Amino acid sequence: MIDLRFLRENPEAVRASQRARGEDPALVDALLEADAARRAAVATADSLRAEHKAMGKVIGKASKEERPALLAAATDMSAKVKEAEHAQSAADADLDAAHRAISNVVQEGAPAGGEDDYVVLETVGTPPQFDFEPKDHLELGESLGLLDMERGAKVSGSRFYFLTGHGALLQLGLLQLAAQRAVANGFTMMIPPVLVRPEIMAGTGFLGQHSDEVYHLADDDLYLVGTSEVPLAGFHADEILDLSAGPKRYAGWSSCFRREAGSYGKDTRGIIRVHQFDKVEMFVYTTPDQAAEEHQRLLAWEREMLAAIDVPYRVIDVAAGDLGSSAARKFDCEAWVPTQQTYRELTSTSNCTTFQARRLSVRYRDENGKAQIAATLNGTLATTRWIVAILENHQQADGSVRVPEALVPFVGTDVLTP
Repeated sequence: MIDLRFLRENPEAVRASQRARGEDPALVDALLEADAARRAAVATADSLRAEHKAMGKVIGKASKEERPALLAAATDMSAKVKEAEHAQSAADADLDAAHRAISNVVQEGAPAGGEDDYVVLETVGTPPQFDFEPKDHLELGESLGLLDMERGAKVSGSRFYFLTGHGALLQLGLLQLAAQRAVANGFTMMIPPVLVRPEIMAGTGFLGQHSDEVYHLADDDLYLVGTSEVPLAGFHADEILDLSAGPKRYAGWSSCFRREAGSYGKDTRGIIRVHQFDKVEMFVYTTPDQAAEEHQRLLAWEREMLAAIDVPYRVIDVAAGDLGSSAARKFDCEAWVPTQQTYRELTSTSNCTTFQARRLSVRYRDENGKAQIAATLNGTLATTRWIVAILENHQQADGSVRVPEALVPFVGTDVLTP
């Protein structure tokens, strides 16, 4: 949730953020009204409670003759207090609903617009020029015995798959390399639960615009996570952190689950857009004043991983309308996919400022010892989808694929052959 004090002092900035996202700026006025109504309801309830308490003292000192009338007045006042408290509860609920309807305030400098309005910040490497007809990752994966989509569909339905043989080793190698890099950069490795409670999923912002992407186990009222960002964000819920020594950095290794609602007919071939995949995700708690600098560090660590697998990629500044409700700024790294003649997202890093931590009540103590809302950030370090870029960019004329040098120790060979 956004900072209500910031909203009161800068309502036009929040309206501008809503417009940049393509969302309704009128929600800002609805939130301001709900905030004012809630504060008025609190003031009324507090005043009546104080008056009721004062009446109790008067009754205690009253004479026998005065007491019946005072007791009757106190009974009436008690009813008014209960009515005011009910009104305060309703105002609290209205404020919470209006508050949650507003996405994070977009960081200055982020492009306005939707999915296609990103800005390319840098292009790294040159797309390969083949003197043969390149195969796509699915044809390569099947011919090399790396993946089996047909049996994945037989067992689990469409958009599921088996990684087999060196395909499994390739994924494990990617994730292990990511884990090693994360630890070397000061992250604590975590293997989190992949089922979370509703308040944790809601706290990270995934039950708003993205609720149709999430698998829900109704009988248990638990959600399967689409990223380990979710359990890692909940790890310190309702806690006050010690950030005096710097940010707290975690790297979560987990399976991830996404329904991919609304994407039918799009990227259905192979493993670009699937219902289950594995990922190592960086997650950071820091102070708000350090968040932008930490965001650049996360991007730099992502780029180091991409350099290790030696694929051409570009860095984009994601437009406001494609940020997701929690992010104030997001940078994606997209790798070149030769058979599609386009770039596809491999990593994403988001600065969520205090948006998630405010929902989850994650705080830290400032230099004066006062509790303040922390900032959270996240970033991808490796996923199953990286296999697509590796296979297509490193394929050779005879149908084999060169294994990036950094992954050879994990895969056990430097060339994958049919």
